[in-house]
Amino acid sequence: MNKFKTLYVSDLDGTLLGDDSLLSPRTIEVLLRVLQRGALFTVATARTPATVVPLMSRVPLTLPMIVIGGAAWWNPTQQGYEHVRAIPVPTVDAIATAFEQHGLHPFIYRRHDQLLIAHHLGPMSHQETRFVAARQGLALKRFVLDDHDYRHSPDEALLMFAMNDYAKLQPIACQIEHTVHCTVTLYHDIFDPRDGYLEVYAAGTTKAAAIAQLAAAMQADRVVVFGDNRNDLPMMQAATHSVAVGNATAQVQAIASEVIGPNTADSVAQWIERDLDRHASSGSR
Repeated sequence: MNKFKTLYVSDLDGTLLGDDSLLSPRTIEVLLRVLQRGALFTVATARTPATVVPLMSRVPLTLPMIVIGGAAWWNPTQQGYEHVRAIPVPTVDAIATAFEQHGLHPFIYRRHDQLLIAHHLGPMSHQETRFVAARQGLALKRFVLDDHDYRHSPDEALLMFAMNDYAKLQPIACQIEHTVHCTVTLYHDIFDPRDGYLEVYAAGTTKAAAIAQLAAAMQADRVVVFGDNRNDLPMMQAATHSVAVGNATAQVQAIASEVIGPNTADSVAQWIERDLDRHASSGSR
């Protein structure tokens, strides 16, 4: 008789990670236990493998990690990209034009084998300057700044994004949504709501779509997801059971199946362990 399979998928920032943007020792300890028990666990994040791989280095995941907002999987065993969803070249040009009409330039993330190259032209916001400074020297990512040919490359584009004041990004997001066939996500920073993140992907690219694909591949009977912010809404709406951490936005908490403790209390890992215990006692997994 086949065992009942639950796939657990957690967002990282503001959800599985603490406010220091790291996994706590307690969360690592609990995740090691649940993985040893055979739990099907992975993460789904807007982050790229360049930061996800170091963050998860002490947790031996075997399932693919959903990265770049669902634009790709990262196989931790093979150390490579899978199921990549590239933005078509005409779409890249249309998105860049929309940004430029508002006086901004997006980062364009392109994949060159297993290396992600972030191209950018012109001045950066103070949010972007901090972002780049914190990510220099990563093994799986390289920045090419002041790139006057940033629109053009033989490498496929996976993501176009900007960090700025939320109010400055809102009209750009609105214009792109109404004029370009693509997936657009605009959301507030979890620490300072005045800051915003605008992410643009190939049409149909979401965490939800990537999770559905992974769940089908794993023949999962149940999908449980954990999130905190607006970009988690599609996956939470599509899951069998959705769990919002206590620090999640009001919108996320409103649509979640349940709300648990905050990200600072190892809430996600402990919920998974309790869920395994419940299903073990009932004879399912």
